[in-house]
Amino acid sequence: MRQAAGPITLIQNPCNVYFAQMSTKTVSLKAEVYQRLRAARRYPGESFSEVVLRATWPEDTTTARELLDSYRTGREHFSDEELDRIEALTRRDLPPEDKWADR
Repeated sequence: MRQAAGPITLIQNPCNVYFAQMSTKTVSLKAEVYQRLRAARRYPGESFSEVVLRATWPEDTTTARELLDSYRTGREHFSDEELDRIEALTRRDLPPEDKWADR
């Protein structure tokens, strides 16, 4: 049996590697929307996610509870302008195209 010529030195090189990976989703945008997002960036490296997180939307929606309360109290539910808009949207609302119709 052969012995080592000198003391054995163990080299320890601890290395911890961490990768923080956020989940992502692919979203399709119209060209106009893409240009608006791009123009809204505050600096060249700002991501679209950061732009969207800065965005705010009005919270002026009516909940089902509010609509039911207004119905029970006899208050007007919608203005004439809102009703006209609803009717116009309803007239434009066509059923989806039947992709199986030609088969």
